[in-house]
Amino acid sequence: MDSINRMAIELIDEAIDFAEELRVVPHELESGATVLDFGVDAPGGIEAGMLLAEVQTAGLSTVQTRMDEIRGAPTPHVELQTDNPALSLLCSQKAGWELTFEDPPYDGLGAGPARALVAEEDEFHELEYFDEFDLTVLSVESIDLPGDRIAEHVAEQAGVEPSGVFLPAYATGSTVGSVTAAARAAELAVFRLFELGYDVRDVQSAFGSAPIAPVSYDESVAMARTNDAVAYGGEVHLTVAEDFEEFDRVPSSAREEYGTPFEDIFDDAGWDFYEVPETIFAPASVTIDVVDGPTHVLGETDEEILAESFGYRS
Repeated sequence: MDSINRMAIELIDEAIDFAEELRVVPHELESGATVLDFGVDAPGGIEAGMLLAEVQTAGLSTVQTRMDEIRGAPTPHVELQTDNPALSLLCSQKAGWELTFEDPPYDGLGAGPARALVAEEDEFHELEYFDEFDLTVLSVESIDLPGDRIAEHVAEQAGVEPSGVFLPAYATGSTVGSVTAAARAAELAVFRLFELGYDVRDVQSAFGSAPIAPVSYDESVAMARTNDAVAYGGEVHLTVAEDFEEFDRVPSSAREEYGTPFEDIFDDAGWDFYEVPETIFAPASVTIDVVDGPTHVLGETDEEILAESFGYRS
């Protein structure tokens, strides 16, 4: 397998070339690193969100949109498909890099192939994948654009020069934030399998779909809506090589909190994302097709909770 950072850089080049059309604003920091504003101050859009979802999965997925309904209301959805789920979803797309600093204060969450240059998370050791490349991409979810402090930290951890760091950034409360969150349905299902002890190398393909949550510039509302979109509207199909006794624990309906909107869940956790158990982040409905074996149909979507969360009125 080629370097996933190299593949992501090719897509970053595309974002820079078509920045105006995508409503994305790139600029270079003093350190030489490049920040691409996908949705902090820049407007971004659905096309920008789809491209960033491809960047986050290192170009190993196909991302597209479709129109569907939630309680009779036409609502855009994102679909993501990959035949390299362990690598593209867990070693790249997963948001596993905390970017929290006190001086100067900064709070963000990093996702993308830069994580594979550091390779300290359990997934990399289990899958025995460690990337090497002199350029790297880390998407940053934050209400603030990353500066030189963040770029230099990423460069140091990833073992590259600051000039080789590319940081596409967006707020949760943006169109790109809603699109990329919806594109995570399959990733959350595969990560749940990993946490349950399933060998995710046996996941041969993954297909995920979820609605694009209406944008709110209130980050708390946006955080609740984007998580509800997957937990109550996310649908995933996995093709796997081996059966497993705990497939029924993959969908969001398997958790005790099922049926509770994320606004209430986050409120109980003091709106601290890291105080919420990882097990509650999962898609609503999961079909797991075991090759030459049974097909498990698990969970269900909840349009009433989605309509309430999204603020639909009729």
